[in-house]
Amino acid sequence: MLKRFFIFLPLLLIALFFSCSPVNKIIHSDEVLKWEGDMQVFDSLNAVEFADENTLLLAGSSSVRIWRDIQTDLAPFQVMQRGYGGAKLSDFNYYVDRIIKPQPFKAILIFVANDIAGRDQDSSPKEVFQLYKALVKQVQQRNPDTPLFWIEVTPTPSRWEASEQIREASALIRSHCDRNEDLYFLDTYDVFMNQEALPDSALFRDDMLHLNQDGYQLWSETILEALEEEGITP
Repeated sequence: MLKRFFIFLPLLLIALFFSCSPVNKIIHSDEVLKWEGDMQVFDSLNAVEFADENTLLLAGSSSVRIWRDIQTDLAPFQVMQRGYGGAKLSDFNYYVDRIIKPQPFKAILIFVANDIAGRDQDSSPKEVFQLYKALVKQVQQRNPDTPLFWIEVTPTPSRWEASEQIREASALIRSHCDRNEDLYFLDTYDVFMNQEALPDSALFRDDMLHLNQDGYQLWSETILEALEEEGITP
């Protein structure tokens, strides 16, 4: 009996470590519960929308949710759209089984942009990276062998003061993608910068955070080019 205890002790210690880790506490904070209404909408959509071999799943925060012309812009792919305002990797991890259902997607693309926004309660770049890895693990368990793209957080005029922290988190995620099969980092930083090395305000709405029609057109071209480079075609 004692021998069996010592065999399972390392597993128990690992489980205890992750259950008490700062990242786990972030994922299971009370804040995540405020998105329950959005998840109920996704539950309804998941009951009637189904993927096929030409379907992209694009999930994430408000930039995904308000992309009105997404089906046209990313044609000839079919697109399953799962975006909700204010999304962060903490709540995305918590609700991932209701956002990303096991289906035969051509690829899964995720854009979550609110973990670092220049606020006191922001996650650190390292916390963002740990949250990203936790999300990858969950998605790959449900959708093995499906290409998973992380769309880099675009530089925006309204959050430019937080750009160094955002870029640090992006660098950690990029390095991880480069080392792992079926993980891809979709670079958007350079294409949204102007000649003065600042975010191009002409690509954003009045709030200087969300893309306008020209911004979405550039985003879609960048996404389609990245998919083609990886051999992912309709």
